[in-house]
Amino acid sequence: MRYPVVEKFISINGEGQKAGELAVFIRFRGCNLNCSYCDTKWANSEDAEAELMSAEEIAEYVALTGVKNVTLTGGEPLMQSGLHKLIELLISSGHSVEIETNGSISVEELAAGKLRPSFTLDYKLPDSGMEAAMLTENYAFLTESDTVKFVSGSIDDLRRAVQIIKRFDLVNRCRVYISPVFGRIGPAEIVDFMAAEKLNGVRLQLQLHKFIWEPDKRGV
Repeated sequence: MRYPVVEKFISINGEGQKAGELAVFIRFRGCNLNCSYCDTKWANSEDAEAELMSAEEIAEYVALTGVKNVTLTGGEPLMQSGLHKLIELLISSGHSVEIETNGSISVEELAAGKLRPSFTLDYKLPDSGMEAAMLTENYAFLTESDTVKFVSGSIDDLRRAVQIIKRFDLVNRCRVYISPVFGRIGPAEIVDFMAAEKLNGVRLQLQLHKFIWEPDKRGV
């Protein structure tokens, strides 16, 4: 089994529960969605340049970095068949593994595994154009180590996020974050909205890497 890796690098986690912590990023090629604000479209096409790596080769690369946190991202990492082998190899080697997923593919099998990663699931709001693809059945498998993230581009997006948070009682299942679509809505608008709606247990999160480096910079 070889995985198409379009990027591998060390940086800080820009979002999620370990935001600000060092992590090794493994970015896979391919995605099943086409969000309006996607900042990794270059990695999503079937012909995107990629290095084919085995689980053992990826684990060796990760070990050489000396960094314990590993983020598997994309694209959509859950499209990779046999991903459980890589996850088990990394976790058994003492690494903490996070999967960043777009929320449209089931996490049930990986969540039930003996060596379980953490999940950061997007809920694609209306402005993304991809809301119909969301698999809310995933929420039954989430724990406090997991996150549901709402990337919001407008007040209407925020209103929809509130509906989903309440319908699935997400603040009592996992961590819940709201992030702005970079350049479309100001963080202050989101704070005002959260205060008006009394969104206890929900956190505003900014994409740190887009403030540290140029927003479209790769490998960070």
